[in-house]
Amino acid sequence: MKCATISKSVVMGLALLLASSAFAATKASLSLQQPTTVNGTKLKAGDYKLQWDGSGPNVEVSIIQGKNVLTKVPAKVVDLSSPAQNSAAVVTVNGDGTSTLSGARFEGKRFALELGDSSEGTQAGSSK
Repeated sequence: MKCATISKSVVMGLALLLASSAFAATKASLSLQQPTTVNGTKLKAGDYKLQWDGSGPNVEVSIIQGKNVLTKVPAKVVDLSSPAQNSAAVVTVNGDGTSTLSGARFEGKRFALELGDSSEGTQAGSSK
């Protein structure tokens, strides 16, 4: 009987943890060090706010500067094995030298965002 009670508690705890990580933050700040494109919109170097809604791994992220929503992009919330050491834009440099925003990490958070079409195979944290 104790084993069933313990496993039921563990399952409930994990469910609560997973649910809370999906709702942990719906807003975050992001700094771009260079002009970058996201979802066809060119963003200048500067500071932006990201805001997303959704309870599952698939969300829609609004990129905001001031009070203006500049673009919206589909994204996936991915779990990290340990909290991110710093906040960072994950940028892909294209063959023509332009940059595309492909993800974001947030200091102290155990999740990251992968932006755009998930079939692109973006891997947040794959480069340093």
